[in-house]
Amino acid sequence: MNILIVDDSAAMRIIVQRALREAGFEGHNITEAEDGAVALESVMEEEPDLILCDWNMPNMNGPELLQALNNEGCEAVFGFVTTEATPAMRDKANQLGADFLISKPFTAQDFADALAEFT
Repeated sequence: MNILIVDDSAAMRIIVQRALREAGFEGHNITEAEDGAVALESVMEEEPDLILCDWNMPNMNGPELLQALNNEGCEAVFGFVTTEATPAMRDKANQLGADFLISKPFTAQDFADALAEFT
């Protein structure tokens, strides 16, 4: 499985990778992008199966990235990993077509639960 982690914090990208490994996603191809604009370019080249994306980032935020991917016909599983998980944000994520939203702080079990139906 090709997995793309999109977050403007390098430390958070490492934390997400560790949680994925602990959730049983060891050995998968994991790439990173520091914002939505870089991620969009990466998606067009790498065609990931799973995208884990922060909500607030410079250049292109998570919702803007998801909308751009929808416009491109991208069929990758897309989930937000964000500190802001208000009901309004969850509604917006659903409206945009996100497959799930994991709120920070998270555990490996949160990833295992969210990704169970996609593996």
